[in-house]
Amino acid sequence: GEALEVTREVNCVTDFIHGCEDQLQQLKKQKEKGLLYGIPVSIKDHIYCKGHFSSGGMVKFLGQVKEEDSIIVQVLKSQGAIPFVKTNIPQTMINYDCSNLIFGQTLNPLNHQKTPGGSSGGEGALIAGGGSILGIGSDIAGSIRLPSSFCGLCGLKPTADRISPSACSDRSFVLAVAGMLGPMARDVDSLALCMKALLCEEMFRLDPTVPPIPFDEEVRLRGRPV
Repeated sequence: GEALEVTREVNCVTDFIHGCEDQLQQLKKQKEKGLLYGIPVSIKDHIYCKGHFSSGGMVKFLGQVKEEDSIIVQVLKSQGAIPFVKTNIPQTMINYDCSNLIFGQTLNPLNHQKTPGGSSGGEGALIAGGGSILGIGSDIAGSIRLPSSFCGLCGLKPTADRISPSACSDRSFVLAVAGMLGPMARDVDSLALCMKALLCEEMFRLDPTVPPIPFDEEVRLRGRPV
């Protein structure tokens, strides 16, 4: 409901992911509760979700419905999270605004005269507007960090290859800097919990190219801003 209200104001959601209610009922039956049990998670447009397309803001990709969830979505679900919406991006995603010819312009919920930033702009707008508490964006040159800054949120671009990029449409840009999926939220503790949940045996099993190094809480707690 909150997500619907926010997107009516700022146009940040591109699609609602079906099957959320069924997934919640299944979760309730499980004895093992994941680290993200029952938490609704918003997902950036280009990350594959079964039964939905990943447009990258381009009309040519609208007909291609994905047959499988990306690895990150599978891992989120295994940890009890409920992916519930997909969020807007700029066309081609190499952009610091958040507008395309399919879904239009996303506005900054803190100031409708401003952009939420990009390319994870739909995520920034939805979380800042109160429509999501945790989202997955992606970042090559600031695409998590900029919307987080513009919308007053926290975001993390993990080290390259820390999280499986499998089954998200990077549009095959050949860049020296590796793009990376990562969390966006209102506070650092939420980012840490999400990373701890993602860096699990299920991730390492599904993608053997990801170094099987769990999240180190001690390193985080020792960290001091320079």
